[in-house]
Amino acid sequence: MLFHRILTALVLLPLVIAGVLYLPTDGFALVMGVIILIGAHEWLRLASLVKLSEIVLFFVLIIAGLLCCYWMLQYQGVGLSLFSLVTVGWLVITGLIIQYNPETSPVPGKRTKVALGLFVLLPTWAALVFLHGYGEQGPALVLFAMSLSWVADTGAYFVGRQWGRVKLAPTISPKKTREGVYGALLAVGLWSSLLIWLRPETGSVFQVVLLCLIVCLVSVIGDLFESLLKRQAGIKDSGHLLPGHGGILDRIDSLTAVAPVFMFGLLLLGGGA
Repeated sequence: MLFHRILTALVLLPLVIAGVLYLPTDGFALVMGVIILIGAHEWLRLASLVKLSEIVLFFVLIIAGLLCCYWMLQYQGVGLSLFSLVTVGWLVITGLIIQYNPETSPVPGKRTKVALGLFVLLPTWAALVFLHGYGEQGPALVLFAMSLSWVADTGAYFVGRQWGRVKLAPTISPKKTREGVYGALLAVGLWSSLLIWLRPETGSVFQVVLLCLIVCLVSVIGDLFESLLKRQAGIKDSGHLLPGHGGILDRIDSLTAVAPVFMFGLLLLGGGA
């Protein structure tokens, strides 16, 4: 399992970096659209959508949503409004996760899970595409946003493995610990200096570090949210596309929260569309 996990990462990482850096924004948008459609296919299991009519309707909504997002992002001022709403949505999800009780919390129905799928997948695409076209450093900022979730995961893994004692959310993800979150925050706090170098006009050192730390916490919520949906659906992985990693959703679970919140923070600090 570990061998497959490392091998898959070694193959995917150069492809991701090359795609982000060398594809034009429209090409990047197309590739990301395909990835989102694969994620939508995996979401069918999370939402228990099995009827052909349900599947077709969900994909129609996803494709229409992608086209709508592409159209919206052409207009000045839409980005800040869109990503502020998505950020509020993730705050609501954070509250629901904090209060979650497997015995008393209701299990979302199919329609709710369809709506959640649209909420999770579409803003991820919109944020990454918008960020990719965000000036000359857009592609580098996309990689930085992605790296925030990678760095957070790495810091949480090593610190949690060595010193993890207090469970973070035992009814959702038993292996996660509070100490792991502290490790993620420490790693991201150090890594945030890269953004100061990439885009010094973003804000003060304090503002940049604070933004990255908030995004780090949001990445944990994105991870926990998918873990909760998988637990409710009775599945371990969202898919089997990536050996050792599971499905696409298993790889981008934290990024679905990181991308729109990071984009919102960047717009808030640096201005822009």
